[in-house]
Amino acid sequence: MNATPKLHIVGLGPGAAGLVTGETLDLLRSGIPVILRTRRHPTVSELDPDGLWTACDDLYQGGAGFEEIYEGIAQRVTTAALAGRNVVYAVPGHPLVAERTVTRLLAEAELSGGSVRVYPAVSFADVAAAALRIDLSTVQLCDALEPRIDCQRAALISQVYDRDVATELKLRLLDWYPAEHPVTLLRALGTAESSIRTVPLGELDHQAKGYLDCVYLPGLAALDDLRRFDGLFEVVRRLNAPEGCPWDRQQTHASLRPHLLEECYETLAAIDAGAPAEIAEELGDVLLQVLMHAEVAAREDEFSFGDVVAGIAKKLVHRHPHVFGDLTVSGAEEVYQNWDALKQREKARDSVLEGVPETLPALAAAQSMQGRARRTGFDWPTMDGPLEKLNEEVREFAEAKTASDREDEFGDILFVVTLIAERLGIDAEQALRRANTKFRSRFGRLEAFVREAGLDLKGVSPAERLALWERAKGA
Repeated sequence: MNATPKLHIVGLGPGAAGLVTGETLDLLRSGIPVILRTRRHPTVSELDPDGLWTACDDLYQGGAGFEEIYEGIAQRVTTAALAGRNVVYAVPGHPLVAERTVTRLLAEAELSGGSVRVYPAVSFADVAAAALRIDLSTVQLCDALEPRIDCQRAALISQVYDRDVATELKLRLLDWYPAEHPVTLLRALGTAESSIRTVPLGELDHQAKGYLDCVYLPGLAALDDLRRFDGLFEVVRRLNAPEGCPWDRQQTHASLRPHLLEECYETLAAIDAGAPAEIAEELGDVLLQVLMHAEVAAREDEFSFGDVVAGIAKKLVHRHPHVFGDLTVSGAEEVYQNWDALKQREKARDSVLEGVPETLPALAAAQSMQGRARRTGFDWPTMDGPLEKLNEEVREFAEAKTASDREDEFGDILFVVTLIAERLGIDAEQALRRANTKFRSRFGRLEAFVREAGLDLKGVSPAERLALWERAKGA
């Protein structure tokens, strides 16, 4: 056995044998054993009419997933290469264009030190570029099974081998492109049966597809790409460009500050209302504020939007070692503990209370500080402690003599109430917002009852007012 077996990986081109390179033809006719990924390719019937070459089509018959099939093919080829002196592995098209078995073989050869050579070939992209008369350097190559597409660039999509794949691809693309966006269906290019037809994206799966088919999508104009982030990014960039909007270009972090706060509160209101369409709209307004601050920072040479994205992505990866690493966790509580520990190591602080923003609403700030303190062990052993403390603060409030003392004691009452909420897992800020909403609704009904009776609310007796309130509560 040769200590370093030679594996020759060749491509059979996109169609007829006339598109196979001379070097590959010489190798296929040299007598070296040939393993085909599949016989289902026009070139094979021309070059191996007697069926002497080994094929891996049997591995496709077991009903396994593609990854398992590709692994089986790679193992078969590797075993043959290790057992013999030289082996040719032949795949449709180009070996390094949408060929996952070749990717696996190259990775395994690198690990084992085996000798592998990949030969140039004509790919589906080459014949598609010639048929469409486009510059291939401007086009992105994509896999229909995993379409990762920059919508502002043209795309050639391979692996559209049946109607089910075409339907799934269409549904994915409709998230980004309008239904009327033109797509060109390229069928059996490189063969005598080739055809080219342009249809709206919504009709992509109206005809059966074949294993030699691919799809071409022209790119969207920047301002038409509005279902993906790229389109919004371009809109905000244009607004802040020298020739853009004078108001946007005058903004600073400080001038935008109230807008960010307002949009966050409006988002909370939409969530409280349970209105999905409004939530989507308000989240868009929040996202706009993030982009506006990034544009201000770029203009002032402070940081870029890429810094914003990279910062949060790195933080999420680092604080989720149970997802992106090998850590095992028992549940959500342990995830939270790990997050808190990692956060403490990232940002050395003299106090656990550092980092609670002073601009938070008072209830939210109190609850955040109490939660941090409680996680250090600063807590009562049972709920009896904070409940008794609440009673104590109420008594002290009742005994207060001056306005200043009453304000202090009232603040203590609120502080203890938020502690009780934190212990019970209640969001104090949210609970008060819900109470406000409830009161607004009931008081509005009470006012309506008073108007219906032709009365003036200020002139209603306490007993009548109480009766109306109870009626409003039950309405």
